[in-house]
Amino acid sequence: MKPASSAQIHESSPANTLEALAAWCGPVLVDLDETLYLRNSTEDFLDSARPGLLALVLLKLLDLAKPWRWTGGAATRDAWRVRLVMTLLPWTMARWRRRAAELARDYTNRPLAAALQARAGQPVIATLGFEAIVAPLLAAMGFGAAPLVAARGDGAADRRRGKLAMVEQARGAAEVQRALVVTDSATDDRALLAACACPLHTRWPDARFRHALRGVYLPGEYVSLIKRPGEHYVRRGILQDDFGFWILSSLALAAAPWHHVAGLALLLLSFWTIYERGYVDNDRIAVRFERAPKLSSAFHTAMVATPAFQPWLWALGAGLAGIFVLRGAHALPPLDVAKWVAVLLLTHGWFWAYNRLDKATRVWFYPGLQIARAAAFTVLVPVSPVGAVALGAHVLARWMPYYIYRYSGAGWPEGRPHTTALLFFSVLALFLARSDGYASVCNWTGAALFAWCVFRARHELRQLGGALALRVFASHGTPL
Repeated sequence: MKPASSAQIHESSPANTLEALAAWCGPVLVDLDETLYLRNSTEDFLDSARPGLLALVLLKLLDLAKPWRWTGGAATRDAWRVRLVMTLLPWTMARWRRRAAELARDYTNRPLAAALQARAGQPVIATLGFEAIVAPLLAAMGFGAAPLVAARGDGAADRRRGKLAMVEQARGAAEVQRALVVTDSATDDRALLAACACPLHTRWPDARFRHALRGVYLPGEYVSLIKRPGEHYVRRGILQDDFGFWILSSLALAAAPWHHVAGLALLLLSFWTIYERGYVDNDRIAVRFERAPKLSSAFHTAMVATPAFQPWLWALGAGLAGIFVLRGAHALPPLDVAKWVAVLLLTHGWFWAYNRLDKATRVWFYPGLQIARAAAFTVLVPVSPVGAVALGAHVLARWMPYYIYRYSGAGWPEGRPHTTALLFFSVLALFLARSDGYASVCNWTGAALFAWCVFRARHELRQLGGALALRVFASHGTPL
């Protein structure tokens, strides 16, 4: 029988796949993850790592470093993740072996397993999962004697080569050409499907991809994965916008700059842990009471832990640490602790009230949230006059598009928020200079804040410059 061409690869329903298996007389190759096993074995292995918080932090740091860029790209990412956990948390493998029986009981694809076991010969289990992880799971599923083609855990070579090359090396190209292949992935297994005699691309209704450690709470996960997915919001919206202004508006008055920056970073973590809880509450209120809630698509698909009390533990712990560092690692002044706890409680209460107001009234509560984001740290840290102007401009630049959005009814305006912030800062700084003297503005803090505003607005300013040039040329009739 000739191999199927890529044009012949088509979707096969679960019922048709089971019928084809019953009638097939040649070799059978079966994918594991989300096919014979209704979840992802690699993610479930990583989910077994304990302590979960440490494992999640390590994997997040690995995602930031992206070492797979030098070993073959995203296809080799899991090799790095598994090796990291096996090296730093070596007891995970023992825990995985204990969990395998429970996972096999709950997530074996029973109809497919029964169809395979009813055949005379054993199927070949072909997977890009890792042999050390897959083997105990298959044994618990009743396929311990089945031939296994899986990635070796000693490097990323198998992941780079792909499943077809792995199977042909282990079983021979002739067997592939005579085989029936069952898989859920037309992307990863396209070459294998194109090379076999009977390609069955089948999506099983109970199959689910569940990211590892989604039950472990980590601040910032909800904002990054659900509220603002794909926007790099922690880096752009929190670190560059909020934290950048926190530092620049206050650093000149700090006695110990490094302690100051470290302390502010801990206060930022403390504050955003509570502010993020407001986002969680906002989405839940929208689902309950709004006819057409504006939620990201990830709200219904991504799994992120949103416990009620753990954020407060994080917020209090990071806040106390931040105060301790800011005060020179000598003491925790009770008044400072009381001030910061009051800020957290007030922010939480304000967001809670905002979420339960009608949309017209929210316009006037929204600035309170932005003031909290921009200036919460000022209850513990002094800021220069021009720094206060910059924080105020930051608040106004965020409130203005929200005001237009609520009252225009035309959706969120496609404005230039960073250019708006630069304009507000320039105007308010001029008023400050006029009333308090130019020395209050013409200093290193003012220059740094102005430069930071320009840097944040650089792309918008380039677009404005291009649009202005086009208008000038057009008004003079000059051909471009």
